Amino acid sequence: METSKKAAVTRRTLLAASSLLAMPSIVRAQSADTIKIGFPVPLTGPYGTEAKDQVACAQIAIAEFNEAGGLNGRKAELLVRDDKLDPGEAATRTIELIEKDGANFICGSLSAAVQLAVNNVAKQRGVIYNSISQSDQIAALPDWSKTTFHEGMTPHLTAGAVGRYAFSKYGKKVVFLQADYAYGHEMVAGFKAVGEKMGIEVLADLRHPLGATDFSTLLPRIQSLKPDILVLVNFGRDQQISLKQATDFGLKKTTKIVAPVLLYTARQAAGEKAFEGVVGGTSYYWGIESTVPTAKAFNDRYRKANEGRVPSDYGALGYAGVRALLEGARRAGGTDTAKVIAALEGLKYDFYKGAQEIRACDHQAVQPVFIIESKAAGANPNDVFNVISTDAANADNLVSCKDEGHV
Repeated sequence: METSKKAAVTRRTLLAASSLLAMPSIVRAQSADTIKIGFPVPLTGPYGTEAKDQVACAQIAIAEFNEAGGLNGRKAELLVRDDKLDPGEAATRTIELIEKDGANFICGSLSAAVQLAVNNVAKQRGVIYNSISQSDQIAALPDWSKTTFHEGMTPHLTAGAVGRYAFSKYGKKVVFLQADYAYGHEMVAGFKAVGEKMGIEVLADLRHPLGATDFSTLLPRIQSLKPDILVLVNFGRDQQISLKQATDFGLKKTTKIVAPVLLYTARQAAGEKAFEGVVGGTSYYWGIESTVPTAKAFNDRYRKANEGRVPSDYGALGYAGVRALLEGARRAGGTDTAKVIAALEGLKYDFYKGAQEIRACDHQAVQPVFIIESKAAGANPNDVFNVISTDAANADNLVSCKDEGHV
């Protein structure tokens, strides 16, 4: 699914954008009632499982804030909307959240293209948006604005961490199989950037449509190329299906399969056999609770609210994205946009996965990346990955603010 980043321009949006640019500082009136956080995510479609867990985790951040007394008595509310993994639908829902429902902030999205559409709407209206999906573009000009924040990892960061690990251990002859939309394109670019420094040979860069169900025509071609590594750059059900078919085809006998984002939900759905031996990256794995106290606290809260289950990687980003906005409001003493922006810029925090920081120049979260490997089934059905390496939070692993166009 390839998507335009620019929402349709109407007279209203032009006026809103002009008004925002004319202001010496971004100011949004503070309401005296509930702090409303709009949360557009793809509840229906191929990423529905991950989106539902984002909602479950975001609700934990809301509950914690409210149980602590809120902000001077003001409680928070999560306004969930289904963006259907469609940029146009997401833009419409975001407009409604802001103009009809009075959302103070926007968080969410689970697609690189969709989040750019949401950000376009939010920045035109001077509303803070904290995205929780992978994207390089959202932190760079011209898509970025003062109201844009990005709690999600970037493909450059993720692919860099996974590529440095994989290309040094499994070989240099590489085939990419990518979902043909913004997530796949940006992630492959990240792998190629780190791979060029490590001397990899790209044998093929193959693409498949979002929501593909049959990879049988691609697998023989991949096998004939005899790669050391197949980098599988897709997500959700696409990842489950492609891994199952690659396993059944016998590709793992000669090739190491690597995924930039190895999903907990996909591993649970597809099972041990499909994921056997696969290595990838993740923003979060619940098993780090043995060494990270905030992960243990977050996991325990999730277990209590969800019948003993554990949070997923993308679900946890829902928690972090909403909690960051509420922490910004708390430190700002309200929901005034300019004050919340100032409170968030340079914020150092440890909500659930170790030390993080919001880089002031582009509002990108600087965070650790965990390299994981799928493990055999054991006594605990939730324990499906081993954390085999950790890239600590380091701004040098991100695209520089200068290269993003910031001055």
